[in-house]
Order: sequence, then C-alpha cells, then structure tokens
Amino acid sequence: MFDVKTFVAGLPNLPGVYRMLGARGEALYVGKARDLKKRVGSYFHKQASSPRIQMMLSQVASIEVTASRSEGEALLLENNLIKSLAPRYNILFRDDKSYPYLTVTGHEFPRLGFHRGAKDRQNRYFGPFPHAYAVRESIQLLQRVFRLRTCEDTVFENRSRPCLLHQIHRCTAPCTGLISAGQYAEDVANAVLFLEGREDDVIRGLSDKMSAAADAQHYEKAAAYRDQVRALSRVQARQYVESNRGVDADVVACAIEGGIACVNLVMIRGGRHVGDRSFFPSNAEGATPGEVVAAFLEQHYLDQPLPALVVTSEPVELENANVVNPSHGERRVWLEMACKNAELAIGQRVRDRATQEGRLQALREALGLPESVQRIECFDISHTMGEATVAACVVYDRQQMQKSEYRRFNIHDVTPGDDYAAMRQVLSRRYERVNAEAGKIPDLVLIDGGKGQVSAAKAAMVELGMNDIAVVGIAKGPERKPGLEELIIESEARTLQLPPSHPGLHLIQAIRDEAHRFAIVGHRARRGKARMRSMLNEIPGIGAKRRQALIEHFGGLRGVQAAAIDDIAKVEGISRPLAERIYRHLHESASP
Repeated sequence: MFDVKTFVAGLPNLPGVYRMLGARGEALYVGKARDLKKRVGSYFHKQASSPRIQMMLSQVASIEVTASRSEGEALLLENNLIKSLAPRYNILFRDDKSYPYLTVTGHEFPRLGFHRGAKDRQNRYFGPFPHAYAVRESIQLLQRVFRLRTCEDTVFENRSRPCLLHQIHRCTAPCTGLISAGQYAEDVANAVLFLEGREDDVIRGLSDKMSAAADAQHYEKAAAYRDQVRALSRVQARQYVESNRGVDADVVACAIEGGIACVNLVMIRGGRHVGDRSFFPSNAEGATPGEVVAAFLEQHYLDQPLPALVVTSEPVELENANVVNPSHGERRVWLEMACKNAELAIGQRVRDRATQEGRLQALREALGLPESVQRIECFDISHTMGEATVAACVVYDRQQMQKSEYRRFNIHDVTPGDDYAAMRQVLSRRYERVNAEAGKIPDLVLIDGGKGQVSAAKAAMVELGMNDIAVVGIAKGPERKPGLEELIIESEARTLQLPPSHPGLHLIQAIRDEAHRFAIVGHRARRGKARMRSMLNEIPGIGAKRRQALIEHFGGLRGVQAAAIDDIAKVEGISRPLAERIYRHLHESASP
C-alpha cells in the first residue's frame, strides 16, 4: 500500500513537478509546485476541494516527483508531461495547429504574404491571427488601400507586363516599373503603420498629400489619396475596439454550461479586433472556470508569444505576463464580448452534438449495428490512369472528424489501376500497424467503392483476424448522383439504398466526401512531384544542381514551362544552347 504520510515527509521544499499514478502506472494527474512538500501534502492534509479531486485521490497508487531549479522550469516540464501523458484528471487543451501571421518581406519591393512556421529575420511579421481567413482579410484590405504586391518573388522577377491585380487596382505593378521604388516604399511604410495600429498617422499623412495634390491641380492623384483616406476611415470606425490605439491584447473568457466548458480567445492586434477562437478542453468535468482558464493560459502560451496584455474572466496568475481581471471600463466590454462568444460556441456545440448523434443513431439502426458503434474509418483510392496511386484513411470518432488521425498511403507493387489490390494493401498496412501499436480499432469500416473493393477489404481484414468488424461499401449507384448511393453490406451479402433525406446517409456522405478529398490532395501532390522530377530528369545535360536552380528561379515546373528561352538562359549555369534544348524538350513533352 502507498504510505502517503511517509512519502510526503521525504519530499524536498523545492520547486518541481509531481505525477500521481494509478494502480497500473497510468498517469492520473500532473502538477507543478513552488514547494513540492507543501503542495503534495496539501492534497492529503485537508478535505478535497471537489468531488473530482476526491475521485482522483481515491485512485492514487503512487506519486513521482521531479525537482527543478525554478518555478518557470517546472511550468515547462509540467506542460511537456501533460502533452505526452494526457493524464485523466488534467484539463487538456489540444491545438496542434500553428497560428498564422501576415508578413511583409524584406525584398526591395516587399510583398504581403501569409505565413506559418519558422520566421526569417529579413521579413517583418504581424500577428498571430486566430484563423487563416483573418490574415487573408487583412491582406485584401491592404491590397485595396495601399496596392502592394502579393505575388511570389519568382513570378515578380519574370513578369514582362502587369497582371490582372493591377488592372483591378489591387497592385501598382512594381514588377514592370509602373511605380518607383521610393513611391512603393512609401506605400509599404503606410501599410506597416496601419498594422502597428497607428492608423491616425497614416490618415493624417494621406490627408496632407491629398491637399497638396489638389493645390497643385493634380486632381487624379488627389482623388486617389481621398479614396485611401475614406477606406481607412471606414476600417477605423468598424474595427477598433478601444481608444488606446496600437494595443496588442488577448482576451480569455470561460463559460461552463450543461457540463461543457469552453474558452473563447479574442485577439486584438494594433488595437483592432482580428477575430476569435473557441476551445473545448478534455477532462474538465467538475472543474471551476478559474481552473479551466489557468490550464488554458499555461498550455496555450507555452508555444505562443505573449501579448502585452492578457484580459481574463477569472483572477489567475501567469509568470512573466500582464494578466488583468477588469471589473469595469473598456476592458470589461472586451471580456463580456468574449464571454458571449463562449456561450454561443457551447450552444452551437450542443446543437452539433445532437445532430451528429442523431445521424449516428440513424446509421446504426439502418445497418443493424449495436449501440456501441462510435468510431468509423473510411478508405478511398485515388490515381490518374494508374499513375501515382494514393490511398487515404479518414477517421470519424467522438461525433466529429479526427483530422489528426488521418493517414495517407503511397501504394506500390501493384498493377497500375488495380483498385482491388490497392484497397487490400492499404487495409493490410493500416491494421497491421494498429495491431502492432495497440491502437484504436474501428467499429465500422467504410469503403468508397463497389463489391470488388469491399471483397478485397474484407479479405485483408480476415487475414489480420479482424473479421468481426463491419465492412460497408459505398457505391455511387447507376446514375452516380448524390442521394442514390448503394450501401454494400458485406456480412449479409446484400445492398441497401437509403432515402436521400436519411440522416444516416448524410453521415456516410460526409465521411466519404472527406476521404475522397483527402485522397485527391495526396494523389495530386505525388503526381505533380513525380512528373516534375521525370520531365527534368529526361533532359540531357541537366543534373541535380541545374534542376534545383531552375525550380528555385521559376518557382516550379510550370514556371519553367512558361518561360521563354531568353529567360531560361538567365539562370545561373544555363547556357543559351542548353536553354534552347530545355525549352524544346518541355514543349515537345507537353504537346499531344
């Protein structure tokens, strides 16, 4: 038996991390402490603060501790362990996607761009933004007002005439010299001021230039400045959330209703509300809003940059952060907005769950499946006349698509175009690995295909000893129209056609369409890579370095194919005769 009293007595008065373990060694809870002895002892020296904690303590069979040099180091270790162990009683926030940024490159004629991942010191980055569309919306606004380019550098350097964006007044065409470097730099500087929240300075400067142009009777130029001022004024009236321009802040609010906890994160950058995002934690049953917010802050800002200000709905502390819990004023208005967003997100989630549960229940009844059926995996094969065959597996579980569990498989060693062999291979590879790693077994396997694909899939399952799992095919029907699909139920050797309005059919269609999309994306990527490699490999005199130089200069095979001989000859290491040979080979290969 675990002797709590003796264990606590031997703990040091140091910062660190403790791990509460169950009888089988599974992680129940991971926590950090300024003082390990006091923090761990507090669980057993007083009444548990909630039924949830009482339940956890009743299952503790042992405790492990790791001392650290500081509380900050303990925080880092705690969150790494939470991510790797996923303890049953920790509130878990899973958000694997990196946040997007808007970038202004360090080019002589800088471009606006969308960015994720590692940053380049030569460029400037603004954000992060909560969603990709928030970045794209900002880029479109800056294009309308300041007319900055968004094309890649390889395209910019090889244009001979303005593109469509110039014709619709979204770019000043610096690629063809229609604007001087000085004038373009001025537009870039104004765009940067706008992104920094200094819009008043931009409007004031543009207004002065408008007046000067009008005084000099340059009325077209004055009208252009006027349009910029009007556009910025409209944005200013609609977008700013407070009078203190230029502020960067995150607003974090928690709502708990009907046992569902939601954290809404509102992002304010440069004084502008750029969007919000809702998070639904795992293992939050019985937790207080304060506990949920504290868990979110610790896990979220482990990987994300801290803004100058964090406004929270609960009084919590976060190391090295300015965290406030306002009771009045403009910040309270921000907070009420975030709280309302969280409540709306919970309402939507409840409605989605009801819809998904209704669809799943209808599918169970239609196929005669038990109530325990929850996890569905769907497979699809994609290729072009047998070329670059790719199989995809998508997963539906816990009433939603689980994108982190999707997998693609490059099919090999089968006759090109043999979908039956491809299907058999992908199921064998998928479930051999699942069995080897003791992974999750599906309750139902869907196959996008007819009787042949279903038979191949079932044969693979039987070989693996998984013949008790239901396998259902989705054939498109005689007219290949949505709603006319035939379900091939392998175990009963029969087909079933559900009415177009059947909720179970809607669930199958959604999962099937997602598998189809995921397979096509993988196939196109593999096919494009193979074609690019093969076409350039076939040209005599083109080695690895010259191929790489061509791809980098023109941004891909399409860029090389679109280039003239003179443009190809400008690439380092490419002579005029070799450029002619490359041009001739690519265009002869492309012709029917």
